[in-house]
Amino acid sequence: MWKCEQVIGGALDVEEAAALYRASTLAERRPVEDTRRFTRMLAGANLVIVARDEDGRLIGISRSITDGAYATYLSDLAVDAAYQGKGVGRDLIRATREAAPQANLILLAAPAAKDYYPHLGFTAHTSAWTMNGPAHQA
Repeated sequence: MWKCEQVIGGALDVEEAAALYRASTLAERRPVEDTRRFTRMLAGANLVIVARDEDGRLIGISRSITDGAYATYLSDLAVDAAYQGKGVGRDLIRATREAAPQANLILLAAPAAKDYYPHLGFTAHTSAWTMNGPAHQA
């Protein structure tokens, strides 16, 4: 079993978090090898929920930015592949919503996860737009 709790992102052990991102495959799309940048990502999120197993091992994270009233952008939902399909992601989303119950929950799904979100109550939004930062521009 596991337990979800809200934490301060900047207080997380960066190596432990990076190991989780690798175990979840999210590291393929996040700069976990750039320790300085990854540390800033964790510290900059103002709503972080983690899931830990009974031994205290980090098995999931929901990393968000929220105003608490209108919008919560769930930037990262990472669950260790060994725990995927068991409800950890669902619990992380539930705890994220409970932390900012009036806010709309917004996320950009990884291509492999796009079919996961509709069964949790998410609807596709056809007018979402993104603009890559300088590190991703040619």
